[in-house]
Amino acid sequence: MSNAVKEFVFSLGFCAMFLVLCISASAQQARKMPLIGYLEYGAANDRDEAFFQALRDLGWIEGQNIAIEYRWAEGKLDRLPAMAKELVGLNVHLIVARAATAIQAAKRATTTIPIVMVRGADAVENKLIASLALPGGNVTGMSEDQADLHTKLLELLHETVPQVKQVAVLWDPASATYTRSFRAIQTVAPAFGLTIQSLELNRYLEAKVRSEKLDGLLETAARKRVGALVVIPAMYNILGQQIAAFATKNRMPVFSVSDAVEKYFGLLAYTYSTNDMSRRAATYVDKILKGAKPADLPVERPRKLELLINFKTAKQIGLAIPPNVLARADKVIR
Repeated sequence: MSNAVKEFVFSLGFCAMFLVLCISASAQQARKMPLIGYLEYGAANDRDEAFFQALRDLGWIEGQNIAIEYRWAEGKLDRLPAMAKELVGLNVHLIVARAATAIQAAKRATTTIPIVMVRGADAVENKLIASLALPGGNVTGMSEDQADLHTKLLELLHETVPQVKQVAVLWDPASATYTRSFRAIQTVAPAFGLTIQSLELNRYLEAKVRSEKLDGLLETAARKRVGALVVIPAMYNILGQQIAAFATKNRMPVFSVSDAVEKYFGLLAYTYSTNDMSRRAATYVDKILKGAKPADLPVERPRKLELLINFKTAKQIGLAIPPNVLARADKVIR
C-alpha cells in the first residue's frame, strides 16, 4: 500500500472517529437537556405566548437548553388523564399545567414529578396543596380565588344592567371551586336585589348529552325571562360557542370571570390578568430547573386584575354601558 493511500485511509478513519465523538457528545447533551411536559385543556392555537416568552427571557430556549413535550386536549376534558400519564411515562423533569382540570389530571398521574400551575383555581380548596405558604407536595405555582372574583362580578353586573332582577348562573356542582363561587354569588345577590337561578351542569358528561342538557337549561332560563347570564369559567371554555349562540338569539348579556367573553360574544369580564399569571408561572419553572423543590415554593395569588368590556356585543344587543363602568375598563373590545 502506498504512503498516499495509507494517509488517505488514516484521514478517513480519523474523520469517522471525530464524527462518532461529535454525535456521542451531541446525544449526551440532548440527554442532559431538561424535558418539560406542557398539559393544556385547549388547542395549540391557544398557545400561551406570554408564558413561553417569559421562559425565553429567563434564558430557557426551546431546542437549545430545554425540550418541551406538548399535550393539547382541544377542549375534550376526558383526554387529560391519559395525556398526563403519557407525560409521566416520558419521565419529564416537570409538568406545566394550565387550568384546574389539567392540574388535577397531572396531580392524579404523579406525586413525585414537579407540577407548575399556570392558573389554578382554589388550589387549597381542591386539595392540590396543603397551604399557600407551604404547598407540601409536588404542586406549586399560581392559584386564583374565584369566589372573591364572582362577588365583585355580581356588583359590576348590577352597575352595568341595574334593570335586571333575575340572573342565571351556569356552573358545575361537582367542582369544589365552582360550588364555593356559586355560594358566594348567592350570598351577595340579595344586597343588589337579585334573584339567582341555578343552571347546574356536569362538564364531564359525554359531549352530546352535555350539549343537549345545556340547551334545555338555557331554554328554561329564557322562558323564565332571566335578564343576564353568569358563566363559570370552565363552562365558557368548553361550551362557549353554544352559549354565544343562545346569547345572540336572546340578546342576553353574559358576564364571567373568564376573558373568554372576548371570543364568545360575552359582555363583561372581571378577571385576573392571564399574561401576568403566565409570566409569574414561568419563574417557578426557572427555579425548579435550577434545583428548587415545589414543596418549598409558596403558591402565589394573582396580583393584577382586569375589567374587560365587549363594546361590540353591547351594540349588538342594544345595551348602553354606563359611563362610570366604561371608565374603569382596562380593555374595551370594539
